[in-house]
Amino acid sequence: MTASLMSRPEAKPPTGPTGPTGPGRSSRILIIGIVGVAGLMLLGLLAVPMLVGTNLFFAASAGCSGQQSGIVGQPAPAAGARSIPANYLSWYQKVGNQYGVPWTILAGIGTVESDNGQTTLPGVHSGSNAFGAAGPMQIGIGGAATNVWGGAPIHPASEVVDGVATDEDGDGVANVYDPADAIAGAAKYLLAAGVTSNPSAAIFAYNHLQSYVETVLYWAGIYAGGKFSVVSAQIPTSSSAAGCAATGGVPVAINAPNQAVAAAIAYAEEQLGKPYQFGATGPDAFDCSGLVMMAYRAAGIDIPRTSEAQFAWGPRVPASQVEPGDLVFFAGADGTAAAPGHVGLVIGNGQMIDAPEVGIPIHVISYKDMDPVGFTRPWAHAGVNLQAAAQSSG
Repeated sequence: MTASLMSRPEAKPPTGPTGPTGPGRSSRILIIGIVGVAGLMLLGLLAVPMLVGTNLFFAASAGCSGQQSGIVGQPAPAAGARSIPANYLSWYQKVGNQYGVPWTILAGIGTVESDNGQTTLPGVHSGSNAFGAAGPMQIGIGGAATNVWGGAPIHPASEVVDGVATDEDGDGVANVYDPADAIAGAAKYLLAAGVTSNPSAAIFAYNHLQSYVETVLYWAGIYAGGKFSVVSAQIPTSSSAAGCAATGGVPVAINAPNQAVAAAIAYAEEQLGKPYQFGATGPDAFDCSGLVMMAYRAAGIDIPRTSEAQFAWGPRVPASQVEPGDLVFFAGADGTAAAPGHVGLVIGNGQMIDAPEVGIPIHVISYKDMDPVGFTRPWAHAGVNLQAAAQSSG
């Protein structure tokens, strides 16, 4: 980015599902923190397959609908789940089995909302955030978020309330700050939103941001051991689970044209979930042009710093010939068609890795409906030596 952020329509406040929150009651469960995504294996061969969207947070026996009973459909924790505190992992699994909600989705939400209770941001352990969300699962207790929990944030379990408040650990108190109670409350909300038949839509009901859905499903896949790099979850228009209708649970291969592109995309994928920060080039945050610059630097290729300079540096690629590793540019709020103010890294199939704006983490999104003004291919620049780049990045 340059002087300001890429223009985007303002997100509308979400409306909660009919169910525990009551018919027509609006709800808002806000993102308060994103932690860094676990590192992915650096790809080192030509035409390296990059796997996308296996949806392994549902076991094969559960099918795309995710209908479950008991432990059916609940995957065992993969290596990525070791980053979850033991008490949280135990409750995610127990509550998932109890309510028939994939524990990996609960864990994905807990990771996005509070780093599984490890963040010290306001509202996680006491009080609420600026929107009225509270606890490790950031459930509304008032304010703009409305009282989705029901009753006081901490109240006797015997008290009858209109909300998702739960005494999961049986201590006689329904406590939104207690991991067990909060996770069970989130499970109730997701069930009311139809998570067993349409997980993407249920997560979208939890927070009305497509990037939120993508990031939660990304973590769900990591925890389930889905051997893929990114998940791009378009908000579904039918009742099919995200990815099931399109892939039937089979990974979609995206081929990197050379080792440099594989290394650049692998680096960018490692940053998924990290926050946007104007002028940042990592390692904890990035802006759009900083992300693609550092991705190509990891591949041994130096490209200019700003989106305008990157566009001018080229070389240009016709839209009909775009392939993974190309850069896609947009005018944005602070640019023009000749000097674009926003850039993303193409990964194939009309998708890009994008560092969009403050409040939205680095994620994967389709660029097809975003009016791109052009494409370039950094690795094909006349000044780039691919052999030297491979030696540098290797």
